[in-house]
Order: sequence, then C-alpha cells, then structure tokens
Amino acid sequence: MGQLDGKTAVITGAGSGMGKEATRLFVREGARVLAADISGREKETAAELGNAVVPFHCDVSLESDVEAMFQAALAEFGTLNAVLNVAGIGGAQPLAEITMAEYDRIMDVDLRGVLLGTKHAIRAMLPTGGGSIINWSSTGSINASQRQVSAYSAAKAGVNAFTKAAAVEYGPQGIRANAICPGFIVTELSAKAVERFPQLVANSPMRRAGRPEEVAELALFLASDRASFINGAIIPIDGGTTASLP
Repeated sequence: MGQLDGKTAVITGAGSGMGKEATRLFVREGARVLAADISGREKETAAELGNAVVPFHCDVSLESDVEAMFQAALAEFGTLNAVLNVAGIGGAQPLAEITMAEYDRIMDVDLRGVLLGTKHAIRAMLPTGGGSIINWSSTGSINASQRQVSAYSAAKAGVNAFTKAAAVEYGPQGIRANAICPGFIVTELSAKAVERFPQLVANSPMRRAGRPEEVAELALFLASDRASFINGAIIPIDGGTTASLP
C-alpha cells in the first residue's frame, strides 16, 4: 500500500531534476500526477512513468497558464490533494551590478510563479476540504551566499513569507502550506556549479551534495497524512550547511 494511494497532485518543473524525481516518487506511492513544465520534457516524464501521469505545458509566470493547469487537473482527477510548486530558475550577478531585466526574469518565475501556483492551488482545494501545498524555496532565503545570487535569494525569501501567510489564512479550511529549502542539490541544471564552487560540497557538514530523490522524499512526507499537523514550516534540506558556522 502506497503512502499516497488515491491521492492526486500537481507538480511543476516536472520535466527534470527535483520535480521529475518528486513525480516519480509520488507515482510509486500511488498518486496520480499532472506533471507540468515549460520545456516540453513533461511529455518525456509522462512517457516514462505511465498512465498515472498527465503532462501539461505551463509557463508558471503566466497566470492564464497556471489557471489552465489547475482546471486541467480538476477535469482529469476531480479533486486535488497536493501541489508542489517546484519550477524555478537561477541567476548570478553582483548586487551592485544586477540589471532590472535579470531581476524581473528571476522574480517572474521564482516568486510570481510560486505565488500563482499557491493562489490557484488554494482555489482548487477549498471546495473539497483542503490539501497540502509544498513550495520550493532555497537555503539562499535563509543565509547569504558568495555566489552572487541576491535577486534569487530575495525571491525565495518572498516564497517563505507568502507560504506562511497561506498557512495562517487557510489552515482553518484544511489547507497546509509549507516550504522546502534545498541546499546544493545535484541536478541537470546545477551540476556545473560543483566546478565553479567546489566549496559548496567541501564545506558541507556531510561533505557531499544532496540528491533530487532526497528532496522528493521530504515532499512526499509533507503531502502525506503523516504530516497532518505540519503547517507554515520552512524546512532546510541541506545536510546541515545552514546550521554550521563558516
């Protein structure tokens, strides 16, 4: 018996990395998943994982796309139990040199996109008694980084703030909202950072980077009934990096 038998989920960023691993794990544990991505690789995820996955092309920075995504999920599943707002982008510029174009690019996806996913998840869940919203933040929202990611960190700090707001505003209606803060996790997009910033691994208390499936396991727990009293939490998953002094 799976931990998510009979449950349904929307997962953004499902074409690769942590979003794809979360989709894989949710399906393994019995859920049906609408797997969304902007890249087109959501179709590959669905082809690999079978009929439990419905692919959906979505630009999370566009409210019309996000609204259509949730309409498609409800049309397919009838109810919605969990939403994982994973989709995000990175970017690095020194704070004194950041352009407004770069700022807007990061904020549109990493803050606006997650906010829209949260907003429409709430609307989809309210009529059926609630659910679990899991937003992807970052340890960069907690501590500063030498990697010159100030705009990214600001966006993720915003994710933490409105995740707490969602937890407080909609907890009485059965909606739980929590944020996951991954540290350095090796994905297709982040692998090159090992070469540029070897100290990310060397300085970690566990002396290694994280794996996408390890983050997916945390999301699985938060989506399950075992996490029924966890609401408004901001949870680092970084091997202890944010707990240690430099």
